[in-house]
Amino acid sequence: MTKTTPDFSFEEAATRRGYARIVGVDEVGRGPLAGPVVAAAVWLDPSRIPSGLNDSKALTAKRREALYDEILAVADVSIASCSVEEIDEINILQASLRAMERAVAGLAVKADYVLVDGNKVPSAFGLDAEAIVKGDARSFSISAASIVAKIWRDRLMVDLAQQYPGYGWEKNAGYGTKIHMEGLQNLGVTPHHRRSFKPVHNILYQDKNISD
Repeated sequence: MTKTTPDFSFEEAATRRGYARIVGVDEVGRGPLAGPVVAAAVWLDPSRIPSGLNDSKALTAKRREALYDEILAVADVSIASCSVEEIDEINILQASLRAMERAVAGLAVKADYVLVDGNKVPSAFGLDAEAIVKGDARSFSISAASIVAKIWRDRLMVDLAQQYPGYGWEKNAGYGTKIHMEGLQNLGVTPHHRRSFKPVHNILYQDKNISD
């Protein structure tokens, strides 16, 4: 299988169809047991595209950090999130879509076309859009959004780890690693845990049974 690297072809195709302000949007944090789901929307100036953009997962942490600063310096960027309370209320998929809607709505200049990572377009965009599977490895705008969302969320989880040590959030970003699971067992559930996610729900249920 040939390795995919992102380019500007989706953006150029939309421009040829008459769209002027084409943005990419991506979310990060669907899988963790703790913390919000975060989305970023990015409009790239075609003449100032940072070099080395790729799916955030394909980059080193150092490269992601450098690109994050570059993107913020040259692009129109909006970052939005959906809280753990919202995730528990409407489910993680709907919360991811809602975070993307908020990110697109928060751009300084309104978009007229959106490239969305994945296979679903949030209905509330109210804009023309297309979903691109593995878009973060195929479109520069989505790659940029994936990098921004990941760095912003990782930094948030490092901050939360200072307030709630013992879960390893500064390293696992809220994913269910061994240290995180041990923290849940030993320290219990924090306000930043997603109660609708099975491992967290099970611990709450276990605690309830013990106290009943």
